[in-house]
Amino acid sequence: MREDGKMHYGWIIALTGMAVLFACLGLGRFSLGMLLPSMGISLNLNYSQMGLIGTGNFIGYMLSVVLAGMVAKAIGARWTISLGLILVGESMALISRAMGFMEVLTLYVATGIGSGLANVPMMGLVSHWFSKTNRGRAAGLMLSGNGIAIVFTGLLIPWINKSLGMEGWRTGWMTIGVISLGITAIAACFLRNEPGEKGPSPVGGSAASPTPDSNHPGKRKSNRGVMVHLGCIYALFGATYVVYATFIVTAMVNERGFGENTAGTFWAVVGGLSIFSGPLFGWLSDRLGRKKGIILVYALFTLAYVLVAADLPEPFLYASIAIFGLAVWSVPTIMSAAVGDYTGPARAVKAFGFITLFFGAGQITGPAVAGVIADKTGTFSMAFWLCALLTTTAIGLTWFLRPPSET
Repeated sequence: MREDGKMHYGWIIALTGMAVLFACLGLGRFSLGMLLPSMGISLNLNYSQMGLIGTGNFIGYMLSVVLAGMVAKAIGARWTISLGLILVGESMALISRAMGFMEVLTLYVATGIGSGLANVPMMGLVSHWFSKTNRGRAAGLMLSGNGIAIVFTGLLIPWINKSLGMEGWRTGWMTIGVISLGITAIAACFLRNEPGEKGPSPVGGSAASPTPDSNHPGKRKSNRGVMVHLGCIYALFGATYVVYATFIVTAMVNERGFGENTAGTFWAVVGGLSIFSGPLFGWLSDRLGRKKGIILVYALFTLAYVLVAADLPEPFLYASIAIFGLAVWSVPTIMSAAVGDYTGPARAVKAFGFITLFFGAGQITGPAVAGVIADKTGTFSMAFWLCALLTTTAIGLTWFLRPPSET
């Protein structure tokens, strides 16, 4: 709240950001798993083609990450985000009319490009609108849009398929495409690039919190090193969380004997818990510091992976799912806040885009490696052990991360 008792416009930005992430990542990426089975049968897709569709989305996202900072600099974050959402909504709506693999692949690459154009500048706005002491909470609030979308599609898509049969996937794609276009209008109306456009200063201070002088050559060099350091830490999140998200239901069905509906229900629980993930760990990182926050969440991820890898009794599997759901959006939340701490608002979008390249590389590599390991061993256990090893490595890397005051 401001001194006059009114809500600071920064929180309108954060709530709008939650809607943006609901559309560009929640619907644009995490709905695929719900739509793919019936679409695969309808279009006669094999498993390799299904995998390539998901990979195509990641590749499109990576391409847009490279461009997002430049586009935002040219036309502003507000219109870059709106452009990205238009691309997300229209491409998903067009997938509903697709008649073959190549059409779906091409359109879903476009969805990935739109997702990156919307997500990267949106997360960068946190540094403009919130001081250092409030960035974690704001980023966490926005990331909760992902979890809401997982729950939403987990309820909507099965209902559509049950009502319309095997061609229901077409209505599903059209529905989430139209919803995304509606959110485009909300974003265009409410987003602003800087606090000065609405009068107030950033939330938490009369000016952006002190940050390194990004114009000083020595600081630029130092910050580049820190961004690479953060990027490597972020890559290990990308490589591990997506393995769990991709294969946990398959592992439960094929290795633990769960029915598909039961396993799907547990995945919906992950979505429900993840709604609280970003706000909780964003708030903790504001209080404990980014370094301690990152160490804490990677310790939780390690525990979640060990509990499922060790083939323990079912209660430990449930604990793994609960821990993963509660922690899943913590790392992107803290990373979004951290780049603003290190680089300042003016360079935050570009810096977040840079470390997202590392994250994307991990995200593309992780499932492929895990799939090969599972094929060789006949189980996903070794893949989850590898994830635990990588998140332990991330704890070690974070231990040596210098605070912003030393960069």
